[in-house]
Amino acid sequence: MILDTLQTTDFMTEDFLIRSDFAKTLYHDYAKGQPIIDYHCHLSPKDIAENRQFEDLTAAWLEGDHYKWRAMRTLGISEKFITGNKSSDEKFQKWAGTVPYTMRNPLYHWTHLELKRYFGIHELLDDQSGKAIYKNASEQLQSPEFSTQGLLGKMNVEIVCTTDDPTDSLEHHRALAKSDASLSMYPAFRPDKAYAVENPQTYVAYLQKLGATSDIFINSYENLLAALSNRIDFFHKMGGRLSDHGLEKLYFFNNEKYSIDGLFQSVLAGKTLSQEEIEFFKFKTLQALAKMYHAKGWTQQYHLGALRNTNSRMMRILGPDTGFDSIGDFDQASNLAAFLNSLDESDQLAKTILYNLNPRDNEVFATMTGNFNDGSVKGKIQFGSGWWFLDQKDGMEKQINALSNMGMLSCFVGMLTDSRSFLSFPRHEYFRRTLCNLIGQDVANGELPADEKWLGKIVSDICYSNSKEFFQFP
Repeated sequence: MILDTLQTTDFMTEDFLIRSDFAKTLYHDYAKGQPIIDYHCHLSPKDIAENRQFEDLTAAWLEGDHYKWRAMRTLGISEKFITGNKSSDEKFQKWAGTVPYTMRNPLYHWTHLELKRYFGIHELLDDQSGKAIYKNASEQLQSPEFSTQGLLGKMNVEIVCTTDDPTDSLEHHRALAKSDASLSMYPAFRPDKAYAVENPQTYVAYLQKLGATSDIFINSYENLLAALSNRIDFFHKMGGRLSDHGLEKLYFFNNEKYSIDGLFQSVLAGKTLSQEEIEFFKFKTLQALAKMYHAKGWTQQYHLGALRNTNSRMMRILGPDTGFDSIGDFDQASNLAAFLNSLDESDQLAKTILYNLNPRDNEVFATMTGNFNDGSVKGKIQFGSGWWFLDQKDGMEKQINALSNMGMLSCFVGMLTDSRSFLSFPRHEYFRRTLCNLIGQDVANGELPADEKWLGKIVSDICYSNSKEFFQFP
């Protein structure tokens, strides 16, 4: 495919996405140079600690990136060029041919920002340029400065928080901490499997692994909580200060409708629980975990609203996290309020970030945060940045506007990548440009004073200082 009118990324100027002079000042003087604290991502701790050198651009860019995979499938590209056994250069060439068709999808912007920022490549990626770009970037990736740590350094990344199961040894976090790397890497506790009782056989196998890791024989619900507490202590010693939970919605019961240990024993015996019993088990376990987080001074994160693994045929073939999830339409407000209140009643509500995947609920989440801020911590309850399907310009603007209208944008802890790709960090730049443009437009409209120093401080706080203060990493 030949695009005669668009041969380079010249449309992505230094003022890309920024429409006013005041916004340009905010971005270039107060946002652009701030370090990055990426407090939620899915990068491989092993790749970071071992300073992996990617063999080619396909490995660095397409491996595990289901955003790109969905686009390729939509264009009618065979799975053998996506997750199949075709060669790296063949897979990349199929992606190169896809890119021109992604216009108005954030992939088009991200793709060219990443080529520019990491590799200095200004040519548009398409069928014609694909081979040369693949060769150029793959050759650069062989240089020491393009190792995983080098790639993070290029983007001024100061801290990354990986997403780790309670059974993880965190050996790679330990190894990096002992090295001379300028980057800090901390674990984030993701205990979803600890309450995934839908499949008793899978759950019992997980309990055996958790028991071996914690050196606790898990034959009761009390011992399950003891094992999880043991692992939280370990994560804390390793610098962990966050937990994370991926849920359709939060659950709440206002009475002890079931015996929690009775349910646990049923699962151990291989019995399949009813949907209500499953939700009760999740509620009680999440509530117990939340109290442990509060005791440690952690921040708990709840990613709510994803409808996962909708394509059963592809789930059987490829497994989870391969691009077959969507936005769900779950009722959120009442259970979310009741769950948070059940913790606040005893003053055991930890710092919390709530992420919403359905934009219809932006105002619900933005107002919910205000219900439980108690003056103890600046921005104690956060409405998290647009994530997954919403971490694009429109989604970011809607999240920022909802937070601004219903809460305090100035207390926001800002952007994260939520990514498995080491080349995804220009998303922070994308967010910063969008933020500065919105504020700058308000100034241009006469809706905010042209107070450069104060608005500049708010911008730099959102981009860096708020998260630095909020998470209290060691």
